[in-house]
Amino acid sequence: MSERHPLWEVASQAPEQPGVYLFSDGRGRVLYVGKAKDLRRRVLSYFGREQPVKTAQMLARARDLQFVVTRTEVEALILENQLIKQHRPRYNILLRDDKTYPYIKLTTSEYWPRALLVRKVEADGNEYFGPFLGHGTAARLMDLIRMYSQVRTCHWDLKPEGTLPRPCLYFSMGACLGPCVAGLTTREAYLDAVREVRMLLSGKTGELGKVLQQRMWEAAEREEFERAARYRDLERAVKALAEGQVAELPGKGSFDVFGVEGDGRDVTAVVLVYRQGKLCDKREYHFEGAEVPADGAFLSEFVPQFYEANPAVPEQVILPFVVDEPEALQGFLAAKAGRGVEVLVPKRGEKRKLLELAQENAGESFRLRFRHPAREGERLGAEVQSLFHLPNPVLRIECFDVSHTGGEAAVVSVVVWEKGKLAKREYRSFNVKTAKPGDDPAAIAEAVGRRFRRLLGEGKSLPDLVLIDGGPTQLAAARQALAEVGCQLPVVSLAKRFEEIYQDPGQPPLRLPNNHPVRLLLQKIRDEAHRFAITRHRRRRRARRLATQLLAVPGVGPTRARKLLAAFGSVDGIRAASEQELATVVGRKLAKAVKAAVSGEKA
Repeated sequence: MSERHPLWEVASQAPEQPGVYLFSDGRGRVLYVGKAKDLRRRVLSYFGREQPVKTAQMLARARDLQFVVTRTEVEALILENQLIKQHRPRYNILLRDDKTYPYIKLTTSEYWPRALLVRKVEADGNEYFGPFLGHGTAARLMDLIRMYSQVRTCHWDLKPEGTLPRPCLYFSMGACLGPCVAGLTTREAYLDAVREVRMLLSGKTGELGKVLQQRMWEAAEREEFERAARYRDLERAVKALAEGQVAELPGKGSFDVFGVEGDGRDVTAVVLVYRQGKLCDKREYHFEGAEVPADGAFLSEFVPQFYEANPAVPEQVILPFVVDEPEALQGFLAAKAGRGVEVLVPKRGEKRKLLELAQENAGESFRLRFRHPAREGERLGAEVQSLFHLPNPVLRIECFDVSHTGGEAAVVSVVVWEKGKLAKREYRSFNVKTAKPGDDPAAIAEAVGRRFRRLLGEGKSLPDLVLIDGGPTQLAAARQALAEVGCQLPVVSLAKRFEEIYQDPGQPPLRLPNNHPVRLLLQKIRDEAHRFAITRHRRRRRARRLATQLLAVPGVGPTRARKLLAAFGSVDGIRAASEQELATVVGRKLAKAVKAAVSGEKA
C-alpha cells in the first residue's frame, strides 16, 4: 500500500463548506489556490486518485494546506481570484495578455466632467468606455472629443465657479469650452457636450450623426457658417470612425464569445469581443505546460481571471462548454458588473455560429503557437530526450528500414526527421550488396555502416537518435555496425506487431499508450521509412527484371542494356518508348524485339 501524503490528515479535517484552499511549500510560498463548494470533498480528491503530471508535481512540493471558509460559492470565487492576483501561484493558470487595452474615462462624478485616456478601470463612480482595439482608435476619439465636443481633457480639479484666472491653450484652439474660467460657458451647455461624448463613446454614432446634421443646418440658417462647418466636419469624422469604432459602455447590448483549444498539455483561449453587434477585438491567451484539458474546468478558472483583468463585463458571456458550478460564475460576473449577466452555451442559431467562429480561431491560434514545425519539433524532441534519458535534446532522427520480395532486390531506406518535420531532400537509400537474401539484420547492419562511415568521413552532422524498424535482433545489428565504425549514438528500434520500443536487445521492450506523443512520432517516422523503402525496392526490382528480359533478347548485352536505361532514364521510360524511339538507340531490328520483351512487364 502506498504511503499517504503528509497533508492527507489536514485535508480530512477540512470543513464541509464553501471556501478557498491554498497549498504552500516549505517556505510558505503559495503553490496553488482553488475554490470549492465543499472544501473537504475537493481537497481529499487530490489524494485519492492518480493526478495529472502538473498536479502531482505541485503535491510533491506542498508542505502546508490552509482553508478560508466563505458564505457562498460566489464569495469563494471572488476570493479565489483575489488570492491568485495577490500570490500568482506557480501551479494556477495565470492570465498573461501581451496587450494593455486603453479605456476612455468620463469623470461624471465631477461638476465639470473630463475625458481621460486610462489603462485601468476602477470602481470610482465614473463611466468607462472600451476597451479599444489598440491605442490608435482611442487616440482618435480623444482628438474628436477635444476638437468638436470641446469637453476638457486636462487634470485640473475645478471648482463649480471656475478655478483659473485665464483659460489654457486648448480654449484658444477651440478644443475646450473653458469651464476653468468663470463665465466662459454654462453648466447646461457643458453637460450637453458631455452627452455628445457619451453618445460617441457608446457607439451610438448613427444617432449622434443625425443630431450633428440638424445642428449644422440650424447654424447655417443663422448664418453661423464657421459653426456649421465644424458640425459638418464632426459628422463626417464620426461617420468615418463608426466603421471601425465599436466600443461601448460595457454591458449595453454587448457580448464576449470564448473559444478554447488544447491537447492536454498546452491550451489556447480566444475571446471575441462584440460591441453593438460588431466584432471589435480578438484576444489570445496561451498556456504552455498547463497540463489541463480545454474543457469546462479550464473555463471555470480562466473566465473569472479574464474579467478580473478586463472589468468591462458584457450582458452575455458565450462559452463552448458548461463550466463547473455555473451559478457561482454567474454570481461572480453579476457582482463585477453590478447587474445581471447571462452565461450561455448555445446549441443552435446565430450565437452558435459565433461560438464556432471563436472555436475555429482558437484552433488556428493554438496550431500557430504550439504546432509550428520548429516549435513542435523542440517539444517532441524534449519528450524523446526525457523518455530515453538522453544527454542532448533530440532535434534530428534518422530511421532505417529494409524492403525486399523474398530476398530479391533488397533496399534499405534512410529517412530524416529534423526540427519537427520530415526532411525529404536528405532521404537516402542503399542497395544491399553483401548481406544474404532475406537476412534483414545483416542488411540493416550494412546500410548503417555505410551511412555513418560516409557521414564521419565527410565531417557531416550526426543525428541525435537512430531509429530502426524491427525488434531486438535488428537493434543489435545496428548497434554493432555503429560500434565498428567508431560512432557512439543512441539507437532504439520499433517493432511493428505491438509497436514495442526496444532500447537494449537484452531488456524487455517499452510499451507506450496509443496516444503518447513519442510513440506517435516514432510511428510516423517509421511508416515514412517503410513507404520510401518499398518505393525504392519496387523500382530496383523492376529494373532487375527488365534487365533480365533485355539480356534475354538476342543481340542485347550489358552495354546495350545500359545504353537503353541511360537514354530513357528508367524502366518505365523504356516501356513507354515507341519502336521508333528505341530504334535510335539499338537500331530498328533490335527495337522490335526489345519492345516485345518489355511490353508484358508488370510492377
